[in-house]
Parts: sequence; structure tokens; C-alpha cells
Amino acid sequence: MSGPGPRANPPEPPGPVEFDRVKLLAARFRAATDRPYFASALYALSVVPTAEVPTMAVDRHWRCYVSPDFVAATPVAELAGVWIHEVAHLLRDHPGRAARLPADQQRDHLRVNVAQDCEINDDLLADGLALPVGRAEPGRFGLPTGELFEAYLPRLPENLASECGSGAHGRPCPWELGEGGAMPGVSPVEADALRRHTAEAMRAHQRGRGRLPGGWQRWAEQLLEPVVDWRRVLAGAVREAVAWASGAVDYTYRRPSRRTPALGGVVLPSLRRPLPRVAIVVDTSGSMGPDELAAALGEVTGVLREVGVRGNRVSVLACDADVQAVSRVTRADDVTLTGGGGTDMRVGIRAALGAPDRPQVVVVLTDGLTPWPDEPPSARLIAALLGGGSPPEPPAWVETVRIPPR
Repeated sequence: MSGPGPRANPPEPPGPVEFDRVKLLAARFRAATDRPYFASALYALSVVPTAEVPTMAVDRHWRCYVSPDFVAATPVAELAGVWIHEVAHLLRDHPGRAARLPADQQRDHLRVNVAQDCEINDDLLADGLALPVGRAEPGRFGLPTGELFEAYLPRLPENLASECGSGAHGRPCPWELGEGGAMPGVSPVEADALRRHTAEAMRAHQRGRGRLPGGWQRWAEQLLEPVVDWRRVLAGAVREAVAWASGAVDYTYRRPSRRTPALGGVVLPSLRRPLPRVAIVVDTSGSMGPDELAAALGEVTGVLREVGVRGNRVSVLACDADVQAVSRVTRADDVTLTGGGGTDMRVGIRAALGAPDRPQVVVVLTDGLTPWPDEPPSARLIAALLGGGSPPEPPAWVETVRIPPR
């Protein structure tokens, strides 16, 4: 009997897949050719092949990390879509926006990445781009399209994960080259220039009757014509004016100096920093909308409460062509708004400054269709201009905040 034949050698494990750079770059060329407004941003990305990422990812320095296996297994059309997906994280400044999330939402950065993918992919799919199977998109989670990732995040289920690198969620990954890596990156200044250039190219594309998904239209408009947060500007102006007025110091004998006991009953004067009085002159003429008035007045009184100016230190004067009512207020609901005639805010400003308890800060809420004093008053003057239109500019010495219509 013959013995068993020779054993067959077990198959050797496959070796590493060779990186097909030509295929990857052909996909980028296709993405830039089909949607040329992305070209500058796409070609700014440096390519870093690595087996440590499952597909493709970007870091904050505009380096694109690519899996050779993924390139080999993915058609060129889908690779082109992934190129645009990755650069979209950087164009939309996802790492910067992720850093502004509440702390409890920032902790799960991989779930943040899924929300960001939803924000991007609904636009890419609406634009007819091919994307790999298994992608994250709003409909997969029963969510509407067209929203920002900050709105998607709280509504996503737990235990989700996506890894597009620090160029998406902002957290450095172990496989990233870091700040001083050998591969050059894009500086923050250059990144801002690329964003602006891309937005301008999108606008030119639309002028030529080209089509853009809604999310990219909104992004380009907000980048080129940013909407100023009037609440923040108004709050900053009021806080600064109050701080300026509070900076005045005077001597008083009301609060004895700490050294008084050592001086045998002699009372030394001490410095005090008084809270200022604030007058709010509200334009109640017929051209003013009640919603804008209520919003602005609520913001002003809220800021004053935060800095400790409240109660009888705040007066509100309702004024059209004459002062109609004067109130001491602690909240917006306390204000009596009467009037509806012509408009002359100089009357309200003079009345405020002529009061026995003279204010150090005067805030005027108006649509701007009013004459202004000929010269600066001794108090700090802030004008909050409400509504649309193009009213005449107040004098240069009036601190002006524009509040857009609702």
C-alpha cells in the first residue's frame, strides 16, 4: 500500500494591494471636470496612501488619506463622488463648527461625523453624484433633507460611527501626519481663500444658468454675504457702553476705607464705581413694526440685566414726534408703547438727557427715518436700526447696529 501523497501547500495570504494612484487621480480629474467650481479645492488636497483608513479621509491641513484597497475596489465614478464628499467637509468648515457644539455633543465625535455625512451626502445625491453603498444620508434615519449637521445630530440614534478624519469632526487621528508632517498642508488663511474662491465659482456657475443643490447655494450665499448676528452686535455695543460709563469713578464717604480703624475715627474717602443709568428711546411712529420693536427691546433689557443695570436705573421713552410715555422697566412687558405719528428721535434723546436722573447711555430703537442731533451728546449713544430698506446713515459718532426684518 502506498503512503499518502504529498500534502498540498496552503495558499499564501494575498499581499498588499498596490496603490493605483492613476485611478485615484483620474477620479479627481473627473470630479473637477464635471463640477469645475470644486477644482481649486480638490487640487489643493495632498494624497497620502495608507492602509490605516478604511476608505478615504481628510485632516484639518487638507491632506487626503486613501486606502489602496478601497481605490482598487471602487469604480471611478464613485471615487469622484467620495473626492467631493471629503473636500466638502473642509469647505464647510466642519471641524470649526464641531468645536462650537455643546460639550456633551462633542464627546461622540464619530457620531458627529455621521451627522456631517448626512449634511453633505443629501446634496451630493441631489446633484446626481454616485456614492458607495452604505453611505449615511438623512432618509436612512427618517430625517428630512436639506438641514445642517447641527440639526441632525441630536436626532440620530446612538452608537453610530463614521471616520473621515480631523478635517470632519476635528479630533486628530493616530494615522494623521500632524502639524509638522513631511507632507505639506494648507494654512488656515489659504483654506479661507479656497472657500471663498469656491463660493465665487459656484455663483458664476449659477449666473451661467448652471444648477446647484440647495445646501451648496446656501453655503455660497452665507460665505459671500454673511448674515451678521445682530443680537451679538447689539449686546456687545450695550455692554461696551455700560462698561465705559461704569469706568467713571468718584470719591464717597459712604463706605469707610479699610484703614479707618487705624486712624482713630477719621473717615477717609474711598473710590466708588457707580452703575450707569440707561435710557431706551423707542420709535413708536407709524412706520415701526411691533415684532421688531419687541425683539430689540427684549435684547437690550436682557443685556442690561446681565450686567447688573436694572430696576429704576433703566427708563424707556416711547417717542414719535413727541415723547408719549416714560416707563421705569425691569422687563420688556412693562413698557408702554404708544404713538404712531411722525418721527423725530431728537425729541426723545433730549427728553432722556434732560431728566433729573440723567442717563450715561442712550439706546435708540428706530427704523432710521428720523433726524439726528447736530452734535454728539455727552452720553454714549447707540442706534439700533430695525427693518429693511435703506434709511439715511446716522452721524458717524452714533454707534449703529442694523437689525434685519424677520
